[in-house]
Amino acid sequence: MRTIGDDERRSRLAVRQHLAPAHRGDDVARVAGDVAGLHATDPATVLLAARARLRDATPASIEHALYVERSLVRLLGMRRTMFVVPVDLGAVVQASSTRALVARERRVTVGLLEASGVADDGERWLREAQEQTLRALVARGEAKASELSQDVPAPREKVGLGSDKPYATTQGMATRVLFLLAAEGRIVRGRPSGSWTSSLYRWAPIEAWLPGGLPELDTDEAAAELVRRWLRAFGPGTYADLKWWTGWPAALLRRALARVAPVEVALHGGATGLVLAGDEQPAAAPDEPWAALLPALDPAPMGWSARGFYLGAHRERLFDRSGNIGPTVWWDGRVVGGWAQRRDGEIALALLEDPGADAAAAIAAEAQRLREWIGDVRVTPRFRTPLERELCDG
Repeated sequence: MRTIGDDERRSRLAVRQHLAPAHRGDDVARVAGDVAGLHATDPATVLLAARARLRDATPASIEHALYVERSLVRLLGMRRTMFVVPVDLGAVVQASSTRALVARERRVTVGLLEASGVADDGERWLREAQEQTLRALVARGEAKASELSQDVPAPREKVGLGSDKPYATTQGMATRVLFLLAAEGRIVRGRPSGSWTSSLYRWAPIEAWLPGGLPELDTDEAAAELVRRWLRAFGPGTYADLKWWTGWPAALLRRALARVAPVEVALHGGATGLVLAGDEQPAAAPDEPWAALLPALDPAPMGWSARGFYLGAHRERLFDRSGNIGPTVWWDGRVVGGWAQRRDGEIALALLEDPGADAAAAIAAEAQRLREWIGDVRVTPRFRTPLERELCDG
């Protein structure tokens, strides 16, 4: 069994994640596919993660790919998390990960409708509300949730959440109706209202956005393809890494691995890693050290559950309690600090270790480039971490 040490894993990360300058890409859809998707729970992550991996990109050029060329699609995927992926990968994610969410979410929604007294037959109510909402959306072409609620009375209904808890609240059914239509692949999130940091999206019928919609794929075939994509982007990684990243049941993951037949390698510390067959040979390192400022929930640090080979001892300052990573500063394949944007637009840095004078200068220069790229927009991560809060308040 060949051993792939931490240095080689960091070299692979630099090249395959398009973070070393010589390996940055020119096409946002290809880059998003190469990293098995850009996390999109926080809308700002999409553009900032793409920017870090592209040679020459502006917010406008990335938005053009998203909303004009429509070479990418935003959808719910692995771990019930939002991703932006190229259209071909969208079909893979839908079949392997999103489809399985629908039955459970429908059962939960039907239960809430009936428990709240909205309908005696929650399934019928939900089905009719979905069809009415879809017809209204087709008539408008594109619409915000608030606009659709003007057209369709049913989604204005509210259901109770946590009625037996101190934090009991209510939720409008529009949110759940649109969520299920999207999870079923019938509608898609379009351009947000406001800047690229906004999460108030306009909705469109899937056929209007992607003629023919997303292709229907077999679940097991799609799962195997997603495993191949992950191994290509993040390998070597362990079974536990892959199980965490996909969020799949063990049986589905085992079937996918049996189809892919990866090769086992030894990792630092004695763990067993997986790589694609033919990918176990030594990988070349980047030509020179590199600096990067990556956004919260960037796909690189979120690719593994075991992060010691690039994170070191910095987890406590850089993650929130739910396991979401904040903005990070990288030097030559390792996290060496964090960053935040203050109200005046300044990019504040905190180095958690001394990477050396040359590295500090390169990181400062990258912070200035990021400040200029962001312009007048203000970026506040959806999930705040201890270090990011400290920098904002400093």
